[in-house]
Amino acid sequence: MLFVEYPKCSTCKKAKKWLEEHNVEFEDRHIKEHNPSVAELRQWHAASGLTLKRFFNTSGMLYRSMELKDKLPSMSEDEQFELLASDGMLVKRPILVDRDTVLVGFREKDWEQALGQ
Repeated sequence: MLFVEYPKCSTCKKAKKWLEEHNVEFEDRHIKEHNPSVAELRQWHAASGLTLKRFFNTSGMLYRSMELKDKLPSMSEDEQFELLASDGMLVKRPILVDRDTVLVGFREKDWEQALGQ
């Protein structure tokens, strides 16, 4: 299982603690140091069942400074994937990837249900 996080993020810290408390084995990946690739993002998006917008860190400073709220609706899906892959700080986190399950953000109930906890 892959756990993609930004270590300074409080939500990521909560999610990591939850994984450890539930004895879930995972590989840790720092999103800023190892940005997800376009191919990974496409695969995760398809497996997640979520809209592509849900993969954007809409509360992040970079998202706001780039005024993406206004720009995303007119961007193609390819452009959005390229943008997400350009900087890990644009990507919503944490992301938990396990075979065909992809969870974006941390909602304890969703994680419990998805991981059978």
